[in-house]
Amino acid sequence: MSLFGFGKKNEETKAPACACNGEAVDGICCIKVLGSGCKSCHELYENTQKAVKDMGLNVEVEYVTDMEKVVSYGVMSTPALVVNEKVVSMGKVLKAADVKKLFHKLGF
Repeated sequence: MSLFGFGKKNEETKAPACACNGEAVDGICCIKVLGSGCKSCHELYENTQKAVKDMGLNVEVEYVTDMEKVVSYGVMSTPALVVNEKVVSMGKVLKAADVKKLFHKLGF
């Protein structure tokens, strides 16, 4: 185990632990877009940021391009969207409206 909990993994998913330590804001602890840095991945990142802003959520969207971290989530097709450390979309570029629908479907 590392000092201060950095590098600790979520025991259920083996993915890196969320930086906010479970302190959910508006029911959402953290949002991440996982990808290689390509155009599609960047587009999902921008669309997710727009959806978060449109919904008035006070959550920062993190863009993860480290492929070791991406694979640790079990993602084999990018871009992927992670909410509260769970992969909710993989291999699709969602439009901002689709991201909002997905958040509503998840109860946010």
